[in-house]
Amino acid sequence: MKPAHFDYFDPTTTEEALALLAQYGDDAKLLAGGQSLIPLMNFRLARPKVIIDINRIKELDYLREDGDLLRFGALARDRTVETAPLVHQKCPFLVMASSLVGHLQIRNRSTIGGASAQADPAGEMIAALKGLDAAFVIRGQGGERTEEAQDFFVTYLTTTLDPTEMITEVRVPIQPPGTRFAFEEVARRHGDFAICGVGVNVHLDASGRVEKASICMCGAGPTPLRASEAEEMLTGETPDEKLVRAAGERAAEEADPDEDVHATVEYRRELVSVLTRRALEKALSA
Repeated sequence: MKPAHFDYFDPTTTEEALALLAQYGDDAKLLAGGQSLIPLMNFRLARPKVIIDINRIKELDYLREDGDLLRFGALARDRTVETAPLVHQKCPFLVMASSLVGHLQIRNRSTIGGASAQADPAGEMIAALKGLDAAFVIRGQGGERTEEAQDFFVTYLTTTLDPTEMITEVRVPIQPPGTRFAFEEVARRHGDFAICGVGVNVHLDASGRVEKASICMCGAGPTPLRASEAEEMLTGETPDEKLVRAAGERAAEEADPDEDVHATVEYRRELVSVLTRRALEKALSA
């Protein structure tokens, strides 16, 4: 199928894009990588009257270190996240998550800002951003605001973005030295959206106790999720097989999956439990 008729604009500055969003509001959609939007348009599940292609806005394509943060322009590609030496050095968990996004051709085009705005709950990248306590810089014609990842995702394909706003930057805290991490997922085929995925970050103190833990999930609810109770269960404890298994079971209880053609609710919960255990085992054995 082909998309319904639309008007096309390709601004070269953020200000131009914001002016177009202010003018067209709900009738407009931003086009970044297009991996989600274009298929929806081709099947006519989305029928925007206006497409605002932001790929010529060079000021949105960057990666830089700033104190204890990595700052990604909204147009930073997943392939850049996956291959940049700076990300490998400062936030290797994000490298691992980005390598699971689709196929290489998709990662060459998909963007960190676009994935965040699309908010597909099966997406590995946005789960990782939530697990890393990332924040989004959001601009509208009325000014700029920052939204924490914990508050940004509302429900399926829905965020706190107003139709006249856009993400301009994603800020990710640099991982402390010695952080142990892993990301495990199950998908029908390589490159497919995950049926379920779990990423973990664990930092141990000098005595081997868990100083801080993060467990993020994709495909396990209407948004990317954090297993906060399982994280608390691990914190302050010396991890062993029993604790790791209990953390997986608790994470499964915190999941909020739906049933679809790919999996039942019960199967997805079991996946959360198993994948959490596997990810923790892999991280702690590193």
